[in-house]
Formats: sequence, structure tokens, C-alpha cells
Amino acid sequence: MFDVNHIAKLARLGLSTEEEKKFTKELAAILAFVEKLKEVDTQNVEPTAQATGQQNVMRVDESEKQDEKTRGQILANAPETKKGFIKVKAVFE
Repeated sequence: MFDVNHIAKLARLGLSTEEEKKFTKELAAILAFVEKLKEVDTQNVEPTAQATGQQNVMRVDESEKQDEKTRGQILANAPETKKGFIKVKAVFE
């Protein structure tokens, strides 16, 4: 019961007596499973951060030139512009 109460205190959770009993059983089952995992031979297993082999595919960040008509339409739809650019609120002040 000490472990469950300690964890509940750290998490600032108030547990009823029934919850303490329930979580004590669940925590015991989890810890037993972890002990079982310690028995697995991992001597020849390479450490890995991810197992799928997938990589992020990134494109070059390039702007596209717009003709004046398209640029004018874009700026006309903006709520506010300044010197030919869309004006937005400052992120950092």
C-alpha cells in the first residue's frame, strides 16, 4: 500500500480505500511483468530509438514568385497590409 499511497501523494491524488486496493493489485501486476522482462536475454540485441526505419522527408523551403495580379489579390484579402506585406501581430516583443 505504501507505493500506491506515495505515488498518489506525488500526483496529488486522493484515493478511496477501494481505489488503493485496486491500484495496489494493478501496480503489483505491472512490477511483476517488469521483473519478467528482466529475464529476457538482450545480449545480442542492438539498441534502437525507433524500429520502422522511416525518415522525415523534407522539401526545400523556397518561395514562389507570384505575378502582380495574384499578389494584389492575396494582399486584398489580408485584414491589414504594410509596405506590400501582410501585417500580423508580433510574436515576440
